[in-house]
Amino acid sequence: MDQPDLIVVVCTGNICRSPMGEALLAHALAAEDGRLSQIKVVSAGVAARGGDPASANSVTAMKKVGLDISGHRSQPLTPELLEQATAIFVMTETHRAVMQASYEPTPRNIFLLREFMPREADKEIADPYGGPLPLYEACRDEIVEAIPSVVAFLRKEIG
Repeated sequence: MDQPDLIVVVCTGNICRSPMGEALLAHALAAEDGRLSQIKVVSAGVAARGGDPASANSVTAMKKVGLDISGHRSQPLTPELLEQATAIFVMTETHRAVMQASYEPTPRNIFLLREFMPREADKEIADPYGGPLPLYEACRDEIVEAIPSVVAFLRKEIG
């Protein structure tokens, strides 16, 4: 049997935005039919240390929408993850630029998580690190807002 497709959600430290994105996208894809429901979603950071827990405010923000990321542990982005990834979703253009400058061959299929939203929508998701809970909730909501357009893109690309 073929290995399932792999989606990698990337931010800086892999303790705030990308763990939330990983959980939200995995939750949405689990509700899809066929191949999409089999996609494995992981997260990583361009400057992450391995083994750090998700930030307390990220955990709280996600609990408020019924998802538990308390068991998350950070991991650095690796060439192996990039090579295996069907698609890579980043939070900012800086993340994309760091990846393009840091890895050979240049990773393919890198997209902003909010890239497929209507033109007037802000395409980047700011880092809430160190901010108050409402900042994390706003970040979570920006990710939630992007999920339908990401799933639609994946439906078209993967089926």
